[in-house]
Amino acid sequence: MATAPPATAVPELPQAEVARWRAAGAPLIDLLTRAHRLGPVSGVPLADRPMVLVTDPAAVHHVLALHPDRYVKRSHRMRHLLGDGIITVDGTPWRRQRRLLQPQFTVQGVHRYERLMRDAAAHTARAWADSARTGRPRDLAADMRRFSLDVIWRATTGQALDDTTHRQFLAAGRIVAATAALGPSTGTTAPDLVDDHADVEAVTARAIAAARATRTPSLLDALLGAAELPDGDGRLVRDNFVTFLVAGYETTAATLSWLLLLLHDNPDRRAWALARGPAGSPARTAAIRALIGETLRLYPTAWLLLRQAARDDVLAGHRVAAGTTVAVCPYLTHRDPRLWADPGLFRPQRFVDPPQRPALGTYYPFGLGPRACLGAQFGLREMAVLAETLLPAFDFALTTAPPGPVFDLTVRPDGPLVATVTARNARG
Repeated sequence: MATAPPATAVPELPQAEVARWRAAGAPLIDLLTRAHRLGPVSGVPLADRPMVLVTDPAAVHHVLALHPDRYVKRSHRMRHLLGDGIITVDGTPWRRQRRLLQPQFTVQGVHRYERLMRDAAAHTARAWADSARTGRPRDLAADMRRFSLDVIWRATTGQALDDTTHRQFLAAGRIVAATAALGPSTGTTAPDLVDDHADVEAVTARAIAAARATRTPSLLDALLGAAELPDGDGRLVRDNFVTFLVAGYETTAATLSWLLLLLHDNPDRRAWALARGPAGSPARTAAIRALIGETLRLYPTAWLLLRQAARDDVLAGHRVAAGTTVAVCPYLTHRDPRLWADPGLFRPQRFVDPPQRPALGTYYPFGLGPRACLGAQFGLREMAVLAETLLPAFDFALTTAPPGPVFDLTVRPDGPLVATVTARNARG
């Protein structure tokens, strides 16, 4: 029987290259791209932590799916906002919360929220129609944030989003934007974010008080009625409610903004999707899903997933010491020319003509394994509903140069998407 070759050290970027990156003040993705050139598993010698970058599909599957007990979530950079909700905790608390919440986010569970998604999409369509009539430009990125918050607010509270809540909860977006991708998990609030945290807490307290009084069917009501939450002071209700709002708001809004940018730059892709079949047809539905799937390939919702090696391990033939930070990077995996043809191009056809079925660990915009995003099906469906509503009805044209990406907790456009909107049926 052949024996496996001995494990070797992880190839590592030179310290001098890391120093040049720091001196230039360049974004983290630049450093990780340099490390990626060393191979699909590579070392990034940061001063405050040993870190290994992982982009190889088999190694990604090993870390996220096969051995989550060896590569664990110790904490979370947003713990100061999310508390002990399902995203931030591990072990028994996480398993208890996952078991409680999972039924709400299955394909069947998501179906019960279809009507409210369509109501929120109709609200956005009315706003676009008004701008089409008046010629008033819109910030499409702001529209996507409002839509995604409206959907998750309706799902969590049973109520449409009001303007006061919308204004106050914009604070959550500022908190996310101020949180670095490799920021510390201190659990404390930065002094310049205290007012933003207060706004989030005001929204949360108001919603929970209303839910206790009315018991309207909603995700929040399900939390309030959950006997499995050992929550005498209501803190876990608060933490998971905020987690739902933040996770369902910022990531979906970023993906929808990228979708609009990509369609603006590739108008033939929208024409292709709409020509696949009439509204509501399986062919049209599959094409809309392909637009979203390809957007998520280029701009995955969580572009960097952090784990910590709980014990020594061998990963893709390389030694990984206990205590090492392991950074799994969907953004780089999804753009690897060894895995994807023409990876930098927006080609939604790759998912339908014929459908590409990527190997495990090759495509994972919502993560992989037991800690994959609980709300993935919810997010996919709300994005499809909005695309099905807006794309056949409106054209849009940016009035400024398209913004580039900024990499913090999410990868999002770095600036507004100011555009004029035209009703398609009004065009001559």
